[in-house]
Amino acid sequence: MRMRRREFIAGLGGAASAFLTARPRWVRAQQGGPMKRVGVLSVFAENDTQQHLRIATFQSGLAKLGWADGRNVRIDTRWGGGDIDHLRAVAAELVGLRPDVLLANGTPALAALQQATRAIPIVFATVNDPVDGGFVASLARPGGNITGFIATEASLAGKWVDLLNGIAPGLGRAALLFNPDLASTAGEFFRHAEAAAARLNVEMIAAAVRDERDVEEALAALARLQNGGLLVNADAFTLHHRQQIIDLATQHRLPAIYSSRSYAMDGGLMSYGIDPIDPYRQAASYVDRILRGEKPADLPVQAPTRFELVINLRTARAMGLDVSRDMLSIADEVIE
Repeated sequence: MRMRRREFIAGLGGAASAFLTARPRWVRAQQGGPMKRVGVLSVFAENDTQQHLRIATFQSGLAKLGWADGRNVRIDTRWGGGDIDHLRAVAAELVGLRPDVLLANGTPALAALQQATRAIPIVFATVNDPVDGGFVASLARPGGNITGFIATEASLAGKWVDLLNGIAPGLGRAALLFNPDLASTAGEFFRHAEAAAARLNVEMIAAAVRDERDVEEALAALARLQNGGLLVNADAFTLHHRQQIIDLATQHRLPAIYSSRSYAMDGGLMSYGIDPIDPYRQAASYVDRILRGEKPADLPVQAPTRFELVINLRTARAMGLDVSRDMLSIADEVIE
């Protein structure tokens, strides 16, 4: 099939708040010193339990390294609620508190903090391409005041196409769903997906969405086509609206693949990507090193090394999909 590009649409709560507070004996001498301050900025809404879990994991990691909130460090958290203007406002508010280091949860949060300060050290936990995004000079030598941990690489989109075709043989076309305002690297993801789709004689479609209505229209239009499938880009919009996307994909019986296990846990058909908790465990180690005097410019940006495939068999059955033994055999986790 001849490939063509076209625009498909214009244009834990309380349980997660508990964390370990045990401290190694060798850091007890620090308790008499001045309290450090860490600011955390999340692009997501405050009622998002998955994001609370990730931030609680970060706090737990800090506690294991000797930084207990309320004892020798104060952790201030602000939430963007998916609104860019509000995100910029609370980023400026956090910077105004003059923290020793900032943690950015998501690319828009990192952009807002970068705009607010070029002096306070910033560690990011979930950013796709910090070099092309203009956040760091290079992965090995980030320079400036920013470093951190990459969540998803664009080349992963090619694997998504292969896996989607594996769970839904006969795939004729696949749409990459993304928000063009929040996904600066969506073009790279699309190019990798398109290259993989060409090998399988699958048409690749770009589905740009900006709000819930766009999502509804995009998935309804895709469902009207034969043998369609869905790739959901790793951006703040799709994660924030994951339940709507999951529900609509299931309703329309659209085989869909997502970027992290949080989608599969919430009912999505399948996911392939990193464990979304890992970057927050790792971020704690960098924040610890910066609090002890190291500079972000000297801490290399780290890329993920392990990816996991999660298949939600309950959702597959609800969609009438017969998942092959071969697909189940390569899955890291099967939800039944």
